[in-house]
Amino acid sequence: MHTTSRIMPHSVLTSEAIDWIRERVPAFLSRLGISEHTFMALLALGVGVMSGLGNFIFRKTIDLIHLLVIEQGVRFFHISFEQWSAARFWSVLFPVTAGVLMIPFGLFFAKDLRFGFSHFLERVNLRGAKIPGRTIVTRGLASAITLGAGGSAGQEGPIAQIGGAIGSQVGQLFKVSGERLKLLVACGVAGGIAATFNAPIAGVFFAHEIVLLSSFELTSFTSIVISSGIATVVSRALLGNMPALRAPVHMLAHPWELAFYLVLGMLVGVLAVGFTTAHYRIVDRLAALKVHRLVKPIVGGALVGIIGIFFPQVFGNGYEFIENVLLGEGVLLLLGCLVLAKALATSLTLGSGLPGGMFAPSLFIGAVTGGAYGKALQILFPGTVPATGPYALVGMGAFLAAATHAPMTAIFLLFEMTGSYDLIIPIMLCCVVGTAISRHLKKDSLDTVELSRAGINLEAGKERNIMKSLRVGDVMTRDPESIPENMTLRQFNQFIASTKHTNFPLINRNGGLTGIISVQDFLGVVFEGDLFDLVVVKELATLDVVTVSTGDNLDQAMRKIGYRNIEQLPVVDERNGRKLIGIVSRRDMVSAYNRALMVRSMEDDDDE
Repeated sequence: MHTTSRIMPHSVLTSEAIDWIRERVPAFLSRLGISEHTFMALLALGVGVMSGLGNFIFRKTIDLIHLLVIEQGVRFFHISFEQWSAARFWSVLFPVTAGVLMIPFGLFFAKDLRFGFSHFLERVNLRGAKIPGRTIVTRGLASAITLGAGGSAGQEGPIAQIGGAIGSQVGQLFKVSGERLKLLVACGVAGGIAATFNAPIAGVFFAHEIVLLSSFELTSFTSIVISSGIATVVSRALLGNMPALRAPVHMLAHPWELAFYLVLGMLVGVLAVGFTTAHYRIVDRLAALKVHRLVKPIVGGALVGIIGIFFPQVFGNGYEFIENVLLGEGVLLLLGCLVLAKALATSLTLGSGLPGGMFAPSLFIGAVTGGAYGKALQILFPGTVPATGPYALVGMGAFLAAATHAPMTAIFLLFEMTGSYDLIIPIMLCCVVGTAISRHLKKDSLDTVELSRAGINLEAGKERNIMKSLRVGDVMTRDPESIPENMTLRQFNQFIASTKHTNFPLINRNGGLTGIISVQDFLGVVFEGDLFDLVVVKELATLDVVTVSTGDNLDQAMRKIGYRNIEQLPVVDERNGRKLIGIVSRRDMVSAYNRALMVRSMEDDDDE
């Protein structure tokens, strides 16, 4: 198994077949007079077909594992999730089984299990969009085990990565450029999401908002639309024209209900921030837990199983229970408890190392939040709220939008699920309000917290993120040439004749930095010989010195250099801002950047 993983960067094709495709196909298309954009559209079509097939295989694998673990377990232990019985305690074994089955993956494919959606976004936007082909199998199978055996997670994140890996492999097969490769990854992501939800428009906006960071180009939009549409066609042909979630058509009973929906949007925005914060605190606690990494998924599965004894609704993606909530079922107390239970179970699942996505849990938490809110309104305002299903539906989309900072994806997903415009205004209102509040309270979404912790801002681009990862203290020149502030111009003239530098920090008797002088500053008086013994360098120097400390990153240092158009910056002690300890130049920073870029490129090649 381990050996196979090292020889799968271009799927199962032989090297001879790959070379033949690379040489013959582009040449054939060139003879037909097909343009580059048309070629990309054809590749997008192929990616869409394969993404639809990948979604079908992934879902059937989940169903198979669910049959073998949960359905057979329910029969064997005589477990009932409808009525309470002592036999339900055996259900703790379901997610534990997922943890046990993760052991082979942890031994042979540990790197792929850590390949979460945040890392996927980093790969796509900052590391050339080259995704190892083996993750299609390893990440997909591991996620299917998590979901099929009752882990609290979603299938959308994994299928997005599966589709993205398919797009990346197709692009690498034809050796397309970096931007084109990134586009094909987005095509695969759109295809995977569209096939999962039977929602092609939502797939397009998911790829644009979350993967491509809302950057829009007509050519890329066309390819993504093609892939998303074709993947949906394939999914419908194999699975039927049914959405992942069956949502009944609801209507807005009275225009003044918009006030209730506005409050729901604000509530969901705050809850989304709370969930994001709590989730990563739990993940950090589990990461610090002194348990062997192969045992940790078993521990996490056991904790999820304990929650599932009392709230079996948290097992799996929870789609079946979401549909019940959309129909208005469930009591207020149960729905309120499930907000916390699902959030905790999801954090324990993913934090312990069981792979899966955050999309479905966000939908679940939003649905039960909206359902509970609707039940509360019926108690507070008897007879004024005809149904709670609409609030569950709108809350589901609003929470997804607020948690992922992707309102357009949520809006079109709900629209395609219901096929009705009747609730479009409440949906738009809640999604936008929830997202705005979430962004105001916390700049990071569920998908970008880990990246921000690593100092990565996807919207900044590859160059700035590499510069942010480097520290001044690692690049600077220590013990730089400095001169006393009371040096005369004659002494300075003799000094610069014996050095290759052009900028010199000034220090006082105590060794403190007082200014900086350059050869350019001296040229203005170089022909005033009668002043050489009367004027000291401090009178010509810049006294308002721009400095950096060892803990600053190169992006900060380069910005300071750019503002003043200077070549070097003195490096001072972080505690004593006047103590000179080094100097860093523009050339030093560019060289460090080039070295880091080379190292990162080599690391990416090693991951293949």
